[in-house]
Amino acid sequence: MRISVLISTYNAPRFLRNTLIGYAQQTHRDFEIVIADDGSTIETKEMLASVARDVPFNMVHCWHEDRGFRKTIILNRAIGMASGDYLIFSDGDCIPRKDFVQIHAAKARPGCFLSGGVEYLSKAATEAIGDRMIEAQDLFDPVWLSKNRDRRRMFGKVNRSPILQGLLRRFGPAAPTFNGHNTSAWKQDICSVNGFDERMAYGGLDRELGERMTNNGVKGVSVRYDAILAHQWHGRPYATDESWRLNSAIRADVKAQKTRWTEWGIEHGR
Repeated sequence: MRISVLISTYNAPRFLRNTLIGYAQQTHRDFEIVIADDGSTIETKEMLASVARDVPFNMVHCWHEDRGFRKTIILNRAIGMASGDYLIFSDGDCIPRKDFVQIHAAKARPGCFLSGGVEYLSKAATEAIGDRMIEAQDLFDPVWLSKNRDRRRMFGKVNRSPILQGLLRRFGPAAPTFNGHNTSAWKQDICSVNGFDERMAYGGLDRELGERMTNNGVKGVSVRYDAILAHQWHGRPYATDESWRLNSAIRADVKAQKTRWTEWGIEHGR
């Protein structure tokens, strides 16, 4: 199984560098990374060139010019450039635990996509992250996380009790969804529904793809307590009421019509 990890980014070279250091720690080593870059400036390109000398994986930089939020377009191009037949999707602000790729690879099944979990870090914790913390995996320590989560919860994705972890894994209430920061699927299944809908702005654009895949017979499987990422804190100035309304309308139509294929995806003659 050839694996490509698709990482979306936009003008956040420090976050992206932390993320790539995380991938350099992976126990499963046989994968490539495709950077889906929605128009970052030269700083990101220079950082990638610097990091490429020291990481144990091949990197492909898929870039287009900055003309506003066009994440779905660059992701579709990245899918086309990926050499893997199994694709893991994440974001350039998400640092993977060292077993992240291994979990996705081990649990991949025909006719399924995997939906992983994320620990949201506070602003102070994000600012404190350095290379050593990532290399030593300190930011995935349950005690450290209990003090440094951005979203205070009774139970996080990572905790100190194996028994509790097992119960959460078995009885966790959240249904598996295609979340772009931590999900994986067979490239053939994604192309069978024509990839991301390029009309979509910010807000649920990845879930819409998962909903069409589900309509096409691909089942979502939860690995939210197994495949873990640490999400670095940042604001979201690109999130608007208008973008949410647009995306909600498209998703509502997909559900009502049980749509499988989008005419605004990978194949539509850009």
